[in-house]
Amino acid sequence: MEFRATIILGGKTATGIEVPAVVVEEMDAGKRPPVVVTLGGYTYRTTVAPYTGAYFIPLAAEHRQAAGVVAGDEVDVRIELDTAPREVPVPDDLAAAFDEPARAAFDGLAYTHQKEWVRWVEEAKKPETRTARIEKTVESLRAGRKTR
Repeated sequence: MEFRATIILGGKTATGIEVPAVVVEEMDAGKRPPVVVTLGGYTYRTTVAPYTGAYFIPLAAEHRQAAGVVAGDEVDVRIELDTAPREVPVPDDLAAAFDEPARAAFDGLAYTHQKEWVRWVEEAKKPETRTARIEKTVESLRAGRKTR
C-alpha cells in the first residue's frame, strides 16, 4: 500500500509518519502490525504504533539519514505487512554467557526487547564495559526483567 505523508516532529528529535487508519485496517493484523516501510529507495522494518487516536510509524535518525529526509518533508510511503520472522542476531560472547534460564528468558522476550539488550551490549566502547553489560544482561534476564 502506498500513501503520501509529512514527516512529523514530535518533541525535540523524535519523528514519525502518520499512517492512515484505512491502511492499518486493510492489513488486518491488529493495531500494532509489524511492517516493512520504504521511503524513496530506502527500506526498513518497524511496527505501527497507535498514539493519540492515530497510527504512526517511527522514523529514527538512522532511517531519516539513510532515506535523506527530515522532519517537515512530504514523502511517498510504501508500507507492507512484515510476515518474515523477526530474529535478533545475538553476539557470540553474549550467547556464550547465557545459561539455560537466561536463554529461555531472552527467547521469550519480544523482538524489540531482544534488540535493545543486544544493542546495549554492542554499543559498549571498551571491552570491560562490554563484559560488564553482558553480566548485567544475564543477571537481569534471570531476574525476569524485560529491559534494563
